Amino acid sequence: MEEILYLVHRFPYPPNKGDKIRSYHLLRHLSQRYRIHLGTFIDDDGDWKYRDKVKGLCGETCFIDLSPKVARVRSLRGFFSGRPLTLPYYWDKGLQTWVNSILETRPVRNILVFSSAMAQYVSHARNAHRIVDFVDIDSDKWRQYANATRWPMNRVYRRESKLLLGYERQVAVDFDCATFVSQAEADLFGKLVPEAAKKVTYFNNGVDADYFSPHRPYSNPYTAGLPTLVFTGAMDYWANIDAVEWFARRVFSEVRAQLPMVEFHIVGARPTAAVIALASLPGVTVTGSVPDVRPFLAHASLVVVPLRIARGIQNKVLEAMAMEKIAVISPQAMEGIHACPGRELVVASDGSEFASHILAVLANGSDSSMGHAARNRVLECYSWEKSLGGIDRLLARTRTIYSDEEVRPAAKLLQIGGR
Repeated sequence: MEEILYLVHRFPYPPNKGDKIRSYHLLRHLSQRYRIHLGTFIDDDGDWKYRDKVKGLCGETCFIDLSPKVARVRSLRGFFSGRPLTLPYYWDKGLQTWVNSILETRPVRNILVFSSAMAQYVSHARNAHRIVDFVDIDSDKWRQYANATRWPMNRVYRRESKLLLGYERQVAVDFDCATFVSQAEADLFGKLVPEAAKKVTYFNNGVDADYFSPHRPYSNPYTAGLPTLVFTGAMDYWANIDAVEWFARRVFSEVRAQLPMVEFHIVGARPTAAVIALASLPGVTVTGSVPDVRPFLAHASLVVVPLRIARGIQNKVLEAMAMEKIAVISPQAMEGIHACPGRELVVASDGSEFASHILAVLANGSDSSMGHAARNRVLECYSWEKSLGGIDRLLARTRTIYSDEEVRPAAKLLQIGGR
């Protein structure tokens, strides 16, 4: 079995948020064909209990404890070195030592890096076949953050956007291939970094449509008989926080003024103080972490995804579609999703449109044709099996570079160096 080094910035289990969903399905898919050596950070104490499950999919592993508070302090080194803050945030000497050991002792000829921050660990591995899955253009998210915030943080975010784009450019030029989560994301990166455009491609996220199925029994977590809107997502993520604050205060109040019995549930782990404060608004519930998001989707009247800052593909939209729910979403949440507005989902460009579309959907609640069409779109375009065929084809190129006789520890071909 061929061996691959897989570096991920966040422990790829459980698959309950955007990046972990993609990194986990990559891990599970590749484990069927490769002996995977996994290096990753664990930034949530609750994830340590899944170590054995993840180890069962791997060869050698290196799990590094990452305290977000400590990492934020460490990231300040970037101000003194002229580097993006993201790089020292995800830097660990122990992980670098482990990576060097793997490259020195194991016959690794493929390296897959998940997110740009992990590329720093294999910048020296020039004789291995290196693929970076950027997923999204992180530098552009920082640009959006800068445009949405005030001084002084907007200056910090703008600096991060500029320096991180420079680093993304360096990695894309240096590595053999760069992948993204959608064609739109890949096309934009190709324009930002034209010198690497020929190396840039994409493979979509997928949805486990058997797991996210409307045909399973789910107990109702809501007050029976009341119309209910739901938003799902990690509630310590800035874009999600911004979305629910704006929606609860700007849109939901308008909807509730015309339909006083409607409820809005914010479902997701680690809600910040700002999110928890929204529970004081009439009709708003903040659940915190839940064991299973599917009952909240299954019994909701509709799903709202009012993101104002977004990159790539939103898994929360695909999951709602798989559950045959009508989703009212922003243009930012629509980006990268191949679906037909008005037939498979509803797109609202501002607060007034959100309110009017939501009221129209609630008034016509018996119409299930949009939900059926949405699930059919997911089944047609967003299966993991179909999507991950793209990474198989990229890795297969290695076989045209190395012969069987040339499979040997990568360190024999390169100079191992720490940072």
